[in-house]
Amino acid sequence: MPPPTSSPMPSKPAAITMDAVYTAPGYLFRRMQQIAVALFVEECKAFDLTPVQYASLVAIHTHPGIDATRLSAVIAFDRSTLGSVIERLEAKKLIDRKPSGEDKRVKLLYLTRSGAAVLRDIMPSVERAQARMLQPLKAADRKMLMSLLTQLVDLNNEASRVPLRAEDALEHLGKS
Repeated sequence: MPPPTSSPMPSKPAAITMDAVYTAPGYLFRRMQQIAVALFVEECKAFDLTPVQYASLVAIHTHPGIDATRLSAVIAFDRSTLGSVIERLEAKKLIDRKPSGEDKRVKLLYLTRSGAAVLRDIMPSVERAQARMLQPLKAADRKMLMSLLTQLVDLNNEASRVPLRAEDALEHLGKS
């Protein structure tokens, strides 16, 4: 008869301290998200766009005639919340919604001339915001951080409430 296996002693729970919060990856990611949005809004204030509105404009520019469901997959944003984003972009006259020729219930999204102009004009501001996020780091550290973040996002994609499904846009393009 094999000797009984002993299970390891349960480890002592971590102390309840704010340091435990401040050094947790989730907390740091949330703080960096707050900082990233603040820098984006500051740099892009003249355009009155949020980061999600900007990503939506880029996706619609890249995939004219995309529907909201595919747009949600392409930018990895919750479909139910995306409706209000689309409404705001339409109210600002940056996009048009047109019924699909195949199914009138489906609305296809297109940039307006004004939307295309805003997208073109906002690019330097977006680039400044992105650069400011990483500016405090040395060049080699920026590259390493971006590599590690890309790996983490890719490896954890399926854990997201809205996994990135960029291939959905390619499927859409094959049908148009």
